Amino acid sequence: MINPYSEIWKRSITGRHLEKPDWDLEHVVLPVRRLVGEYELSWDKQNPIPLDASMLDRLFTAGLELAESSGVYCISTGRVIRFSQDEIISAMYRSPRRLRMGVGEDARWLFAREVEDSRPPIIWAGNPGAPTPEEIFLLCVKSWMQEPIVDLATCGCLTEAQFEKEITGSLLEIQATRRELSLLRRALDEVGRPGMGLLAAQTAVTEIGDLAVSRPDFIRTNDSHLTAMFNELIIDRVNMARVQNSVDYGMRNASLATVMVGGLGGDAPGAAVVQIASLMLANLVCRADYHLLHPIHIRHVATSTIPVMWVQSAVAQAFARNAPCIIVADIYPKSGALTKELLYEVAANAIAAAVSGCHLEGVGSADGALPNGTGLEARWMGEVGYAVARQELTLEKANLLISQIYPKYAHVFELPGGNPGVRFDQAYDIQTIQPVPQWLQMYEDVKNDIMNFGLDNFD
Repeated sequence: MINPYSEIWKRSITGRHLEKPDWDLEHVVLPVRRLVGEYELSWDKQNPIPLDASMLDRLFTAGLELAESSGVYCISTGRVIRFSQDEIISAMYRSPRRLRMGVGEDARWLFAREVEDSRPPIIWAGNPGAPTPEEIFLLCVKSWMQEPIVDLATCGCLTEAQFEKEITGSLLEIQATRRELSLLRRALDEVGRPGMGLLAAQTAVTEIGDLAVSRPDFIRTNDSHLTAMFNELIIDRVNMARVQNSVDYGMRNASLATVMVGGLGGDAPGAAVVQIASLMLANLVCRADYHLLHPIHIRHVATSTIPVMWVQSAVAQAFARNAPCIIVADIYPKSGALTKELLYEVAANAIAAAVSGCHLEGVGSADGALPNGTGLEARWMGEVGYAVARQELTLEKANLLISQIYPKYAHVFELPGGNPGVRFDQAYDIQTIQPVPQWLQMYEDVKNDIMNFGLDNFD
């Protein structure tokens, strides 16, 4: 690991100068295309879970080669930050394999999971990134924090319509991010889980928001925040400042790289190469303590498409086989609350991620673009993840399960307006913070279907 972090900052000043279009072509498009051919990387478009172990090892090697040859582009300076293979490998093998989140009785251990792991995944509930009006924010987060199966919590971005355009880098960002943390801590107290670990400061648009809440009464050192990379293999000085702040303060860093399937890296195999390189490089430029695995589809966005599930599965398996680390798969379906399709999407995505070695985070319902998520689908995500582990599901059987589930929701990707469902307060009784009867009945119906398909080891 390079120490201090200021050395990486210096490389963002002294590295080779390059224009963004040249970066995209020379450091992503052309090398990825070459690596996919050279390492004979391919995929079965009918199955979201790859079964060829030797191909996964080649994929890992291709990702390492890309990380070394391309590095990371600092878009703020137009410079390429390069690392030697020794630096990349050293950082990768220093990556935590166990990480304590939260405090006291509510603390949980994140750990590096294995492929077909019989240990249940940690369930990290919330709708990260979803714009959420303050009038329903507290109720939303309580709806998933109160679920017994949930281990850790996150949230959407706290919004006030009249200030949305003015918030970035202003005193309003300070106020909004602090308000988010105040509401999160209040919610934890009200559900009786004050020590639960958080992924927070989702409202922070710049480093100012993170700085404003880096104190124990807001984000504790055993909570986490995002230190993101942009697609593809890009970072800016805002996120580098976030990293330096967290290094000094001591909170956990969650890396995030939303690699685009069908984007600069090409189809699923190429996107997986970029995603692997992103995680390796995030150990250095993001000082990652754990990784959020969140590829997206260039057209459909959702993580529940076949190619995106394949990338999640391939990347998680490749790391579990070659360099175990803590990987948390984001579950971001196309559909929103009060639709059966949402529950089918969650089931398929959770099966693919859990059997491949991931923990589970979500649910970012309706592409995480609307406040149309609830605690019920977070409960369901957890139940599916637990059932996968308890049943000791194999990769092959997981593919068979998903082949039965996918037709239940495949049509939503072709709907002109998507399948957004309804806002939280239409799916939940806001007095009791419980699902309305219609939503609960959909959950029971879908659960029965999944059991009939062959995943039946639920409590």
